[in-house]
Amino acid sequence: MSRPFLGTLMLSIFVSSPINGSISSVPFQPFGLFALVILFLMAATSHDFWLANLSAPVWKSLHMLVYVAYALLVLHVTFGVLQGEGSPIYVAATALGLTTVVALHSVAASRERPLDQTAEKSKIKKQKSNIDDGFVDACAIADIPENRARIVCLSGERLAIFKYDGKISAVSNVCQHQNGPLGEGKIVFGCITCPWHGYQYQPDTGASPPPFVEKVPTFNVRVKYGRVFVHPKPNPAGTRAEPALIEQLEAVGAI
Repeated sequence: MSRPFLGTLMLSIFVSSPINGSISSVPFQPFGLFALVILFLMAATSHDFWLANLSAPVWKSLHMLVYVAYALLVLHVTFGVLQGEGSPIYVAATALGLTTVVALHSVAASRERPLDQTAEKSKIKKQKSNIDDGFVDACAIADIPENRARIVCLSGERLAIFKYDGKISAVSNVCQHQNGPLGEGKIVFGCITCPWHGYQYQPDTGASPPPFVEKVPTFNVRVKYGRVFVHPKPNPAGTRAEPALIEQLEAVGAI
């Protein structure tokens, strides 16, 4: 296919179907073209080479465009059908589907929003005790399931507080592979396991077991009166943070 022909073909997609005021006249080809471009970029950067060189946040942002591509494909198919079928039923069905999707996303966002509130704006408070050197009251020990985590937000960053083997440790909630939510995973064979792709990290060091080299930041933790206190300043990725021991505190009646 020659370049002039390709250019003419691309141009025709945008000018071949002028809008005449009717919803059924909206051209569907551009939606499909933009969706194809997004899917092509995702496929071209799917290899871990691009993940490593673009960085996980940039790579994930690019691949989150898959939702835009899905929306464009829906519009492509919808307006394609309306080109040959002008029944208002199709328009009403499309509007209903769009409203449903937007409503579901709004509900999900409202449920996630409390996790992103900082300690100053949420219910997380400093405990009135002798722990006043920067540690913040994050949650109750009882709120953390065994071998799982409680996700909280401190200083604008989500972190995952894990309870395992009578200990408490806290790490960044962001997996270094593709920014997966570590706090939604669980501890398997002594390692935090990301629910997205199974990447693992040791809960006290935030480092992946050898020979893997991924690392996440850790947080210093303390427990007192049945609650977990976390210092909001993260340690460098891979730095060991001494776990807080639950059993010793129970023995002295501190919990």
